[in-house]
Amino acid sequence: MILNFLTRSSLQFIVVPSGFVAQTMRWQNDVMQIPQWLAWARRFHALGQNGLAYCKDPYDRERYEEIQQLALEMMAKGVGLPDSMPLAALFKNEEGYATPKIDIRTAVFDRERILLVKEREDGGWTLPGGWADVGDAPSFAAVREVKEESGYDIAIRKLAAVYDRDKHDHPPMVHHVYKFFFIGELCGGEAKNSLETSSVDFFEENELPPLSVARVTPFQIEQMFVHHRNPALATTFD
Repeated sequence: MILNFLTRSSLQFIVVPSGFVAQTMRWQNDVMQIPQWLAWARRFHALGQNGLAYCKDPYDRERYEEIQQLALEMMAKGVGLPDSMPLAALFKNEEGYATPKIDIRTAVFDRERILLVKEREDGGWTLPGGWADVGDAPSFAAVREVKEESGYDIAIRKLAAVYDRDKHDHPPMVHHVYKFFFIGELCGGEAKNSLETSSVDFFEENELPPLSVARVTPFQIEQMFVHHRNPALATTFD
């Protein structure tokens, strides 16, 4: 099993030992297994963070900090790290009420071909996108990410889907993530690689390259074609 460590610009992968009890989640025809220890550790860490956001008593603060530390130690133990320091660094700037992180992806079509970019990090292909920045509207973030990662100018035409990452066939991740999928219209620009992407191309549905499944799954690509062909289709979710 692979556990993804979340950083500002990328996903880092660490091998997780097998043999853990798994929590099985079903979504339509897919089955996704999230390690039970990870589900518990995430929840405990969020409870600690939420407690720290509202508590006034110094003794309560101490207890919530201990809950967070125990959650980090659970995660560290789960991935075989000698201590929780790398994980603590990931969460050190997390303040206020704990909420899922937002990943923005955009499907851009040239007739019946979809735009994909090749990630330098893992060599897989994905829809252009990345983490939403504070201060950006979701559609603005989508336009920016497509331009930065592919070189193309687009206009957003539709919010096609909002998915819970845990309920899709992605490798498990330390953070809980919601994924927003937009449909974009090609307006101009030209293919251009970036610091994060090494290739840019359009692909037909039955000729997709190996995907970066940490970022996008075959089912999600399939759904983008469905929305492209059916503009009036309501936004799909979960």
